Amino acid sequence: MRMKYLAATAAALLLSAAPLASAARELIVYHGWSSKAEVAALHVLQDALTAKGHSWKDLAIPHNSGVNVSLVNLVTGGEPPNAFVNSDPGVYRDLQGLGLARDLTDYYKQIGATDNFFPIIRELSTVDGKMVKVPLFMHIDGMVYWNMEVAKKAGVDPTAWKSVDEMIADFPKVKEAGFVAAAVGGQAFQVGYLFHAMLAATAGPDIYNRMYGAEVDPTVFDTPEVKKAIEIVRVFSEQATPESENRPWNETTNTVIAGQALFHIMGDWMKGEWLAAGKKPGVDFGCEVIPGTKAVSVTSDAMGVLGGQDAEIDKAELDLVAAFVDPVVSAKANQQKGSTSPRADASTEFQDDCNKVAMAALNVPNGQVANPFNITNSDWHNAIWTVMYNFWSDKNLTTDDAVQALKDNYDQVFG
Repeated sequence: MRMKYLAATAAALLLSAAPLASAARELIVYHGWSSKAEVAALHVLQDALTAKGHSWKDLAIPHNSGVNVSLVNLVTGGEPPNAFVNSDPGVYRDLQGLGLARDLTDYYKQIGATDNFFPIIRELSTVDGKMVKVPLFMHIDGMVYWNMEVAKKAGVDPTAWKSVDEMIADFPKVKEAGFVAAAVGGQAFQVGYLFHAMLAATAGPDIYNRMYGAEVDPTVFDTPEVKKAIEIVRVFSEQATPESENRPWNETTNTVIAGQALFHIMGDWMKGEWLAAGKKPGVDFGCEVIPGTKAVSVTSDAMGVLGGQDAEIDKAELDLVAAFVDPVVSAKANQQKGSTSPRADASTEFQDDCNKVAMAALNVPNGQVANPFNITNSDWHNAIWTVMYNFWSDKNLTTDDAVQALKDNYDQVFG
């Protein structure tokens, strides 16, 4: 019944669309950008759209506001956005069911973008065999960003770490120097990201995909690799200070920038916070993948465009796509965001030392895995977050307790 209603509403929206006299269009863009770095990147994209002769109308709900608005509800509510920031494959399948999906496969070939996207980006941009996403920002989920002055005062060299164990071995030395070794934020999302980044880094693609792939292998929970990643999460939880509970990721990063902590492991969107604070890579801060990395988890912050519009709106939306994946625009926007361009041919003029670290990791054969949001059943993904956050918060829970909780949640999710 619900799908019949959605389909009927969608049809009404299509019939009501009327072409305007001018080729210039005002395009509604739905997003959740709000941090300094995100807004700086957004301005680059806005300028690129303006250069195409169109204007950008914001429909912004900051991701840290606690407000959750369904894209499908916006589409069926009478004023659908033309473009929307969302990487969830389920959203694109919902739009397909409404006849409002937009297949960009042929268009990317036409403008010469397909072969210039990194292979992992082509994978992350594809839903059910069609490229439907506009890759904007490419992030590595588990990067180490450290304060070079703190490292000097503590007498440690993060570039010398060859494994996570070597990293952890320096924690007491950092603490003795009066600093927090690993800045952490006590939120389910931050703990979840730490876990999947550590699992990719220490276990590699096979174990990672058995845990997070479309077909979850429950025998993976008892492997030494999964238990090792859980144990690492415990060590990091012991670094948590009282004020870290519920602290947002960017505030956590800023404790490193302020010289209170040595490093933070999070997505390389951290770099935007450092740049916004006037800091320079290689001078004020260093960056590297998790020591001993076997694979990096890659996030593609992506946008979709609505299909089924009138011809002029369709053309304007394709202008938006072309503007945003342009190699120069992409390089500029990613430099502001703290990320790396999804295009392998992006202008190197805007790449810094941290981009070079990311590029090196992206060019390792079989060295990348997809962020769980793009490949995992959402209920299972959320269940892992819950298990790991409960483990993080309750120091009485053991690794075996966490493994059992994963098994119990697997049974509940997959029946």
